[in-house]
Amino acid sequence: MPAYFIGKVKVTDPVRYAEYIKATPPVIAKFGGRFIARGGERITLEGPEVTERMVIIEFPSVAAAQDFYNSPEYAKAKALREGAAEAQFVVVDGVQPA
Repeated sequence: MPAYFIGKVKVTDPVRYAEYIKATPPVIAKFGGRFIARGGERITLEGPEVTERMVIIEFPSVAAAQDFYNSPEYAKAKALREGAAEAQFVVVDGVQPA
């Protein structure tokens, strides 16, 4: 069953964060992930306005998303993000297609 890795990111240093953006795609792909949304326009429909960058990545499973996040390869990319952004990440089970 697919799982969705959802991130809310407040970028504090765009130049340094750009290095993180370059480093993540090959690691995500290694664990079977693909971007569904990566930044871009966001419109808050209800509740407090969301101003952070939003990222959604689909993985084959929750386990694959966790393996990605805990991998040595992602640890290297994550080090590039340190001091360049504040992030919150959540993994959510998807639903089986009808």
